[in-house]
Amino acid sequence: MDKARRGEGVAVLVPCYNEAVTIAKVVDDFRRVLPEATVYVYDNNSSDGTAALAAAHGAVVRFESRQGKGNVVRQMFRDIEADYYLMVDGDDTYPAEAAPDLLAPLAADEADMTVGDRLSNGSYGEENDRAFHGFGNDLVRFLIKAIYGYAFEDVMTGYRAFNRVFVKTMPVLSEGFQIETEISIHAVDKRWRIVDVPIAYRDRPEGSYSKLSTFGDGARVLRAITSLFKDYRPFAFFGWVALVFLLLGLVTGVPVIAEYLATDYVSKIPSAVLAVALVLCGALSITAGIILDTVAKSHRKQWEVEVYEAYRRAR
Repeated sequence: MDKARRGEGVAVLVPCYNEAVTIAKVVDDFRRVLPEATVYVYDNNSSDGTAALAAAHGAVVRFESRQGKGNVVRQMFRDIEADYYLMVDGDDTYPAEAAPDLLAPLAADEADMTVGDRLSNGSYGEENDRAFHGFGNDLVRFLIKAIYGYAFEDVMTGYRAFNRVFVKTMPVLSEGFQIETEISIHAVDKRWRIVDVPIAYRDRPEGSYSKLSTFGDGARVLRAITSLFKDYRPFAFFGWVALVFLLLGLVTGVPVIAEYLATDYVSKIPSAVLAVALVLCGALSITAGIILDTVAKSHRKQWEVEVYEAYRRAR
């Protein structure tokens, strides 16, 4: 634990896009708190001199031309070799002083991922003045709880730490800000050990602007949740789709059946055809869910074997 607290074997990952106002302080703070860690700043097409400032303050600077935070994180995970990874935004909203607390459960082998929780102590609500951000976080938390049964304290935080095996077996598919949601769902679905660590949050300093679009990126996050639900839990996903089709089929077909029982005649031929089609769609949906669930379980078994191999190489 002491080695992790000093930063030995720790890579601090800082994805950046136009953070010239804050990046120098972020790099200085993490080099001070974790003196033996390597701070990596990945510049994502900044036009304000972010990369030069980061390099001048001692960070290892690399460049990612594909726009989007997810693309940057994917390349970081591929490129960087370390025992522990600490991911933080370059906007100076997360305190470097919390880094040892995030790393401690990993070093003690009590967690595979730690999450910097801005919500439980109320600091996010006090500092953040952007409308709907808190609502969006709560909505995503609710959906993950409903689908996967795990209640994150703060699912959208950009301050997290991971052990090596988690990073090297994490398939990053997201391109943008939905990366936090993807990592969270992956961790829950694959039953990684997760620890929430309360942190103090501070809003961006004057002159620093968020690149997050509340509604645009919010819609992307919801699409990501839906897509990952389909991929990770296909039986449940297509089961719900089948239920919707069957209910619509019943609503359409019950009047037809009632007419037939009363008169031995069906006058609503289009309704009858539609009801049969809806029920058949429901049957096809549940069949697809069963088949894809078998495929998903096979992939999960293969992934578990890959995790064992990753642990073996890490020793």
